[in-house]
Amino acid sequence: QVQLVESGGGLVQAGGSLRLSCAASGRTSSSYAMGWFRQAPGKEREFVAAISWSGGSTYYADSVKGRFTISRDNAKNTVYLQMNSLEPEDTAVYYCAASLRRISIATLTPTWFDYWGQGTQVTVSS
Repeated sequence: QVQLVESGGGLVQAGGSLRLSCAASGRTSSSYAMGWFRQAPGKEREFVAAISWSGGSTYYADSVKGRFTISRDNAKNTVYLQMNSLEPEDTAVYYCAASLRRISIATLTPTWFDYWGQGTQVTVSS
């Protein structure tokens, strides 16, 4: 089992920045790909960004490409999501997720990920 705890959410004005963190505990000796997803009220959970175990491969949704950056520090069992140039449309609950399987462009869906955090609210005001 892996426990994931997100932090760093909050209220920010449009154009501002936030950095989300996701700390993993438990069975962290295994290799996990990590991802961030978000869910706005009345909408389905959607993919935001993902990173391979080594950090050598990263993936982004088109809507955040060039504005968000995912990174990880395996020594700290932590993954980050740096969010710049935030827009009101980025308002959502952001979830961290871990996958036991190798990720690819074809597997960036919630069902590919095995463990989930509780989420952190990000609100962007206009």
